[in-house]
Amino acid sequence: MNGKEIVSKLDFILQWIFRLVVLNVAWIFFSVLGLFVAGIFPSTAAMLSVARKWILGEHDIKIFQTFKKIYRQEFATANILGWILTITGVILYVNFQLMKNSVSVFSIVTPFAFYLMVFFYMILLIWAFPMLVHYKATWRQHLKNAIIVGLSKIHYTLMCGLAIFLVLYLSLSYPGIIPFFTISVLGIGVMWVTLRVFTKMDQRVTMKST
Repeated sequence: MNGKEIVSKLDFILQWIFRLVVLNVAWIFFSVLGLFVAGIFPSTAAMLSVARKWILGEHDIKIFQTFKKIYRQEFATANILGWILTITGVILYVNFQLMKNSVSVFSIVTPFAFYLMVFFYMILLIWAFPMLVHYKATWRQHLKNAIIVGLSKIHYTLMCGLAIFLVLYLSLSYPGIIPFFTISVLGIGVMWVTLRVFTKMDQRVTMKST
């Protein structure tokens, strides 16, 4: 490897480090801008959308401008979708606490039903927002399609789950990386896996229509 190749590879690595940091900071900034309550979900949609563009080859986009545009475009839908998922998560947590502290005649059936609901909920968490940034549809359709795709492509769902677990584990082990890389790396990991599914689905639709 000559000097030019080393410089080229180093420049490539530094460019991607810079992009990841800017995307991570943009997510934090716009989440705070919306006081988290209204900002975190459109920020997540914008972050995934930027990650999607990178994976599809659009490497030279202006990150902050693109982020801001998508943040505004998806503000309402992302908040509806995000708060539905949040409220559902709170309900599941409350039910878990009640289930822990109660003795029921349905002692076998109840935990099974609860963990089945948690399983479906995890599928929604993984697929709903990637669906939002890739397809134009209502939030109801995104939720329905997230379940259908998440179940029919369960191996990809497990891949996403594993990627999320590894990134969060490393981030908690080394908290210093959280403000700079955690969210952006999560976004790229999730979109890389889900786009493999979406691309195949889109190709099938195109083939059927021709």
